[in-house]
Amino acid sequence: MLDSLLDSLLDATIVPGFSRIGYEVRSRTGGWRAVSSYDLTGATVVITGVTSGIGASAARSMRAIGASLVVIGRDATRTNAAVEALRETEGPGAVNAVLADMSELDQVSEAAARIAKDHPRIDVLVHNAGALLAQRQLTSSGDEVTIAAQVLGPFLLTTTLLPALRSGEGRVITVASGGMYAAPLPNLAAGEQLAMTPKAYDGTRQYAIAKRAQVTLNEMWADREPAVHFHCMHPGWADTPGVQASLPMFRRFTRPVLRTADQGADTVVWLAADPQGAASTGGFWCDRARRPIHRLPSTTRSDTPPARDALWQWCVDQTS
Repeated sequence: MLDSLLDSLLDATIVPGFSRIGYEVRSRTGGWRAVSSYDLTGATVVITGVTSGIGASAARSMRAIGASLVVIGRDATRTNAAVEALRETEGPGAVNAVLADMSELDQVSEAAARIAKDHPRIDVLVHNAGALLAQRQLTSSGDEVTIAAQVLGPFLLTTTLLPALRSGEGRVITVASGGMYAAPLPNLAAGEQLAMTPKAYDGTRQYAIAKRAQVTLNEMWADREPAVHFHCMHPGWADTPGVQASLPMFRRFTRPVLRTADQGADTVVWLAADPQGAASTGGFWCDRARRPIHRLPSTTRSDTPPARDALWQWCVDQTS
């Protein structure tokens, strides 16, 4: 009971809970099993965004406990370098790469079809790719890049790989962000949009909106696909190349308490390997515990059935 109260206190106070302090306290008081003690031998894991940071750490950890990896990356040089680094990690499974920019839906469709053909059973799919952009950018088809890469691309990849995921009673894990707590869910049915306009664009807020959509869709996937286990998680504040590039001032002031990439990736690997990952679905996790998806009345009010239905239908329309 005391451990649970301490965990709840850390979660409520945000800064300690999201920082390295929260990880170190919870890992010491929660009776955590080391991720290195799990066994994913024979499991096929598809993961995006492995060239650095949390994705690289999660892939390395899962490789070390036996998983075969299919990594999806957009840059051939960086992706191939990541594959070679993963192959140097001791583990029995294969490591292969498929190139695709997760914001370009034609590339995602082609990559997903190839993976589905080569892997009729998939045990884990990890959506990790995505960046916080300072300037508004568009894909070749005119979609805002943040929404395309972190909402539409993962939606299309999941849809295409569903038969393989059902075969393995698989787990889909989406790396979101605690930043979504400040972002209401846009109601597309009322004329609101996920993508911010050029005049109003703010990269940090656009990122938070995308993460809010991810968490909402995670719950909706869980309702629609009971044969597959869906989980969202946030890694806390980790000192990754993405944070260094996108949030330099934030990093400057918080660096002493930022988590390592391994600490940020811990819950990803745990959800992929632990029985708890198959015992529930639809949750939003941090540090191996399920967390609420709302902290503010404004975001709670925005999360209505019409807004959810409109988001789902928009993703279907955009990806079909």
